[in-house]
Formats: sequence, structure tokens, C-alpha cells
Amino acid sequence: MSAPIVAIVGPTAVGKSAVADRVAQALATDVLSVDAMQVYRGMNIGTAKTPVDERLVPLRLVDLVDPAVNYSAALFQRDARREIERLCAQGKPVVLCGGTGLYLRAALDEMDFPAGETKSEARIRYERLAEEAGAHALHELLCSRDPRSAEAIHEHNVRRVIRALEMLDEGISYADQKAAFSVPRPRYDAVYFGLTMERERLYQRIDDRVDAMIAAGLVDEVRRLMDAGAAPALTARQAIGYKELIAYLEGSCTLDEAIELIKMRSRRYAKRQLSWFRRDDRISWISMDKLDVDRAAFYILDEIGSL
Repeated sequence: MSAPIVAIVGPTAVGKSAVADRVAQALATDVLSVDAMQVYRGMNIGTAKTPVDERLVPLRLVDLVDPAVNYSAALFQRDARREIERLCAQGKPVVLCGGTGLYLRAALDEMDFPAGETKSEARIRYERLAEEAGAHALHELLCSRDPRSAEAIHEHNVRRVIRALEMLDEGISYADQKAAFSVPRPRYDAVYFGLTMERERLYQRIDDRVDAMIAAGLVDEVRRLMDAGAAPALTARQAIGYKELIAYLEGSCTLDEAIELIKMRSRRYAKRQLSWFRRDDRISWISMDKLDVDRAAFYILDEIGSL
């Protein structure tokens, strides 16, 4: 049997990193992070990166770029597959761990991403049209060119309408791509495990982790990013835990209000993660209500050993 490829997924705060660390340690390999925010340097506390001195094995695919740099699922696909191929060439198992479903699919499934990762002339043109004519007119343009894609995107989602128009210029229909994404085409023979937990317990863990992040210095981490000029960057503005504290540091809300927003949005994010992963019938689910970290790791090792 060739070395296994194992994906450990689930919602935020469920215990994925700890379980993956133990599985990878037993298999004498690395952990590949599958997290859209852990790729950014300096965003450590708020993205729950395992501190270097607490890692049982090397953690890859973290700290790849600065927060002001554009990064995407297409770039992650390139970087993740490079790590997967490196480990496979060494005869080592591959352990992926994270909660960004699109990035996991990009790494392990056949997914073709169109060009346009940087700001193209077409994007600039459509952005100007949105500003001058309005969101409705932009959506009407998409409707005239690709009715199925227009039906799938609300006109208020200007960013996605623009992306769909860009894709049409590249000969790709957003609707067709979305349909293709819904049916996985595996690139690798991987085994998937999802960690889950009773919702109220998970939500309490999320709240507790946010409090721990604040105590660990998340406000200072965000302040350092702002001082370095990263605050206006798209990444910092969209990351839960960062955008709320940026608002606090800019005087738009109190610290208590920011913390409550972080907790609420983190709980909502966990719900979305579960919805995404539950659509994938390749995932075998493990209840962390019934198993602790060590037992969950042992269960996964036992399962892949019996394949």
C-alpha cells in the first residue's frame, strides 16, 4: 500500500489541529494547513496557528505571504500540490488539516481556476461600470450574456457579478463552473475525516477561544498589523477577529462590542463550515463529544491502517 493521504476537517475550535498533530507525529510526517487565513504572516493569534514551540511536527502552508498580498484558492492549489508531491516523493504520508473547504477541494480535487487572480483590465472596466451605472445595470449585462449565471448570483453581490463577467471574457461560465464544483473529481486517493461536536459545546469552545485570543494579545497583534500598513488590505478587513478589532482601534466600537461580534461571527462561520463539509459524502464523521484528542487520533490511525 502507498503512503496514505489523510484530510482532517471540521468547524473552527473543534480540535482539528491537535488531532492532526498527533496523527502526523505517529506517521512521521508533516501537517499541511488548509486554512485561508493561516497563509498570512503576522496573523497568528487570530487564525489559531499552533505556536511553533507547541507543534509536534512541522506545519506547512502557513506564513506564505504578507497580509497585503493577494492570495487565492488557485495559488493555494499550486502551493499545496507542491507539498503533497514532495511528501509523496519521499514515501511519506500526507496529513492535511483545516476548515477552508474550497482550499481543500482545490488541493485534492481536479479544479481548474480561470485566470484573473490579479486585477485585470476587464475587472477595472466592470468595476467602473458598476460605479457609473449601478449594480442593477451590471447584473442586467450578465443576464444578457449568461442568464444561468445571472440567476445564480444576486445583483447586490457586485464582486461576484464582476467575476462572472470576467470569466465569460475568458470563455468560462460561472454557472457551469459552479455545477462542476458540486461533483468532486478526485486528483488524489485521499481519506477524509470530519470532526464534529454538539453545537452548544462547540459554541462555548468558540467563545472561550476568543477570550483566550484576547488574553494572548490579539489586540496588540492587530495593532502591529495596522502600524505596518496592513489594516486597509482586503485580507485583514475580511478576517474574523481582525476586522472587528480594527473597527475598535479606529474608534467605531468598544472592545466589548468587538469581542461579542468576533464570537457571534465565529459561531456563524462554524455553522457554514459544517454545512459545506456535510455536503461531501466522502467524509467519515467523528464525534469529539465521545472521544478526546488522543482517542480521535488513534481512531483515525486505526482506520487508515485497515485500508
